[in-house]
Amino acid sequence: MDTLTRMRAFIQVAEAEGFSAAARRSGRSKALLSKYVRELEDELGALLLNRTTRKFSLTEAGQLYYQRALELVREIDTLSETVRESASGVSGRIKLSAPRTFADAPIGQSLIDFAIAHPEITLDIDLNDRIVDLVEEGFDLAIRITKLNDSSLIARRLAPFRMPVCASPALIERYGLPTHPRDLQKLPCIIDTNGRFRHNWPFQADGVPITVPVSGRIEANSPLAVRAAAVAGIGFAFVPDFIALPELRAGRLVTVLDDFITDGAGIFAVYPHRRYLPAKVRALVDFLAQWLKENCGPETEL
Repeated sequence: MDTLTRMRAFIQVAEAEGFSAAARRSGRSKALLSKYVRELEDELGALLLNRTTRKFSLTEAGQLYYQRALELVREIDTLSETVRESASGVSGRIKLSAPRTFADAPIGQSLIDFAIAHPEITLDIDLNDRIVDLVEEGFDLAIRITKLNDSSLIARRLAPFRMPVCASPALIERYGLPTHPRDLQKLPCIIDTNGRFRHNWPFQADGVPITVPVSGRIEANSPLAVRAAAVAGIGFAFVPDFIALPELRAGRLVTVLDDFITDGAGIFAVYPHRRYLPAKVRALVDFLAQWLKENCGPETEL
């Protein structure tokens, strides 16, 4: 019996927290799983599990071995999948996490266009504004719109984006044009409660980051609702450029304080730290990067 089979059996037992539960999940007998784990321990010369009739736990060596074995098995499975896909073409299911902002905005069409271009791939899209744990929750890929700081993940920048302050021409005519971010403290603002900044908006002045507290009569957890309120002249609003663009082109919104807007944010494709990226995931990432380049490139920027 090979080490990989024993390793998989140990992982199944560790994750099920017992031989009986692991047997039910895997369809193997309890005796067979026990045999595999015992052989693995003999091979390693170390006890991996504390076995009693009432209590199950990993030893210190077992905890260390479980974490590394899990990584190795995933690497092997991903490599096998990559080789199979390269031989048979790109196909299968992709479990994708994306914020509602991405899907609701015009750029969400990119996912539809990918599905049309690749009928052999099934997209399982979970729209959620929280930051999911890709490994623990089994996602192949996540789209994140932010300044990315998590070094434990692999990320590809698909496109830059900015967060301009927008307002309707009627609002500016009524209150005047702000010339410094601090002017917003005395002006009505629309708060996106789904954003990172909420009532404290970030800017930069002479290269120095500053934060301005703002308030207003409308707070909503949707950039689309915030945009609609801004078009209605209710207040100034932070709106992602890819959401604000149609209203800016139509003249229903204008940007203000452009010289104070911070840079460095982007639309990222994020995936677990894997040496071998499945071909189907690579196909999606490449497609999104090209789609955003063609539809949100320099010629379409604000």
